[in-house]
Amino acid sequence: MLDTLDAAAVRRWCAGGLAALRRHQGEIDDLNVYPVPDGDTGTNLVLTLTSAQQALAMDLATLPDGGPTAHGHALRLMARGALLGARGNSGVILSQILRGLADALAAAPAVRGRQLAAALGDATAAAYSAVAEPVEGTVLSVVAAAAHAAGAADSDDLPAVARAAAGAAAEALARTPEQLPALARAGVVDAGGRGLCLLLDALVEVVTGESPRRPAPAPRPVRPPATAARETGSPDYAYEVQFLLDADADAVARMRRTLAGLGDSLVVVGDGAGGAASATWNVHVHVNDVGAAIEAGVAAGRPHRISVTRFADQPPAAPVDAGAAAPTGDGRAAVVVASGAGIAELFAGEGATVVPGNPSTGALLDAIRATAAARVVVLPNDPNTQAVAHAAAREAHALGIRVSVVPTRSPVQALAALAVRDPQRRFADDVIAMAEAAGACRYAEVCWASREALTVAGPCRPGDVLALVEGEVHLIGADLADTCTAVVDRMLGGGGELVTLLSGADAPEGLADAVAEHVARRWPFVEVQAYPGGQPHYPLLVGVE
Repeated sequence: MLDTLDAAAVRRWCAGGLAALRRHQGEIDDLNVYPVPDGDTGTNLVLTLTSAQQALAMDLATLPDGGPTAHGHALRLMARGALLGARGNSGVILSQILRGLADALAAAPAVRGRQLAAALGDATAAAYSAVAEPVEGTVLSVVAAAAHAAGAADSDDLPAVARAAAGAAAEALARTPEQLPALARAGVVDAGGRGLCLLLDALVEVVTGESPRRPAPAPRPVRPPATAARETGSPDYAYEVQFLLDADADAVARMRRTLAGLGDSLVVVGDGAGGAASATWNVHVHVNDVGAAIEAGVAAGRPHRISVTRFADQPPAAPVDAGAAAPTGDGRAAVVVASGAGIAELFAGEGATVVPGNPSTGALLDAIRATAAARVVVLPNDPNTQAVAHAAAREAHALGIRVSVVPTRSPVQALAALAVRDPQRRFADDVIAMAEAAGACRYAEVCWASREALTVAGPCRPGDVLALVEGEVHLIGADLADTCTAVVDRMLGGGGELVTLLSGADAPEGLADAVAEHVARRWPFVEVQAYPGGQPHYPLLVGVE
C-alpha cells in the first residue's frame, strides 16, 4: 500500500492504465451509439495515453529550476503528452482531466487522500470547461461522480480515497444509459466513461497492489427511438440568432448567462478569454424571443453583422464556432482533415494543407505551424475531431498564430466552405462566410450496418444499408444504389441547387455515376458534382446546397 503518490507511482499508473486500455480497446470501440463501422473511442484513448507515456519517458531526474515536485513534474509531462497526442473528443477530455490533476498536485509536498480528492475536483472542472455544451451521461458524469465520492471519503488514506473514486465511477458509468437517451437506445454505456473507469482502476492497483474485480458493463435493454433528443438543440425554439460582438470578457460572461436562460445551442467564442479590454466574439443561440437575445448583446457591447433565421423557413444551419478577432500579421492558410486520397486531392487543389483523418492535437498543431501563416482556418470534417481542432487552436494562439475552427462535420461541408474563401475580405468576415457556407450544406453518409441496433428509422441488422442525414439514421435498405438515390431524393425534397457526391474506397464501380444520372432525370434543374473520394467505411458521402 502506498501512503502517497510519487513520481515512480505516476509512471506505473500511466503504464498500467495504457495496458488496461489496450486490453479493452476493442470492447470500448464497440460501445458505439450508432451501428456504423467507425466507432473508435477505445483506439483514440489508447493513442492519447500512448503519447502521455512517451512524454513520461523523458528524464524525470532533471527537474526545471524552481519547478514543481517530482510527482508534479511527472503528472505535467503526462498531461502535456496526452494533450499533444489527444485524438477525438474522448482524448481531449482525458487530457484535460490529467491537466486538472497535474495543476492541483504539482506543488503539493505529498499526495495523500485529501489531496487526491481535491485534485479530482479540479480535474472535473477542467473536463467540463473543455466542452462547449456539457452533456450528462458521458465521461463528464463519471469523473464528477469519482470526485464527489473522493471528497465524501474525507480521509488522508490514499488507498481508501482511490477505491472510493473508482467505485463511484463504475456506478456512474452504469447509470449513463439512464441519463443519455442515445446510449439507452443503443443498449450501451458511455465509451469515454468506460475508459476513465479503467484508468481509475489502474490507479487503485498501483496504490493498493490489488486489481479491482469489475465485470464489463452489461448491455442495457434497447428503448424505443421516441426517447431520442434532437442532437442540434431542442425543437422548442423557432429562431437562430447570430452576431459578432465587440465587448470585454466580463460583459460577455453576463450576456452568456442571459442567453442561456433564453434558449439553447449557445456558442460564444472569441479571443477575449483572457480579459482583454476589447475583443470580438462570435455569438450563436436558438431562441423564441429574438429581441431579447439582441438586447442582451447590446447590453454587453456592440453587436454587428446580426443574422436571424427562422427554422420553419429553411433547413437549420450548423452552429458557427469560429474565432472572429481582427487579423494581425500577414498570410492566411487553411488546414483540412481528410480521410481518403481523392478527398485529400480535392482539398489540396483548393490550396489547403491536408492532415490525415483522426489526427492528434500535436499533428494538427504541426500542420498549422507548417503553413507559416499568421491566420489559419481549420476544418475538422468530423464531429469527433472538433475538440482536437479547438485544442490545437488554443496551442497555436499561445504561439502567436490566430486560428479559427469552422465546425465542419463532413468533407462536403468543407468543400462548400473553401469554395467561398476570399483573401480580399477581412479574415473575420471570411471565416464567417465559410462557416455560413458549411452550415448551409446538408450532408449524408451511406454505409453498411456493423451490428444489430434499433435506430430512429427502425431496427437494423448487420449488412443492412444505412443512410445517415446530419448524423442520424434516416433510411434502412437492402440495396446500396437504391438507398443512395432514396436519401438524395429525401434531401432534395427540402430544397437544393447543388449535389456533391464523394464515392468511397469500398464503393462499387459506377455508384456515383448512377446516383448522378438519377438526379439528372428526377431533378433536372439541380447541378451534380461527383468525385472519387476514397474515404473508408462510407461508400458514398452526399452534400446538398
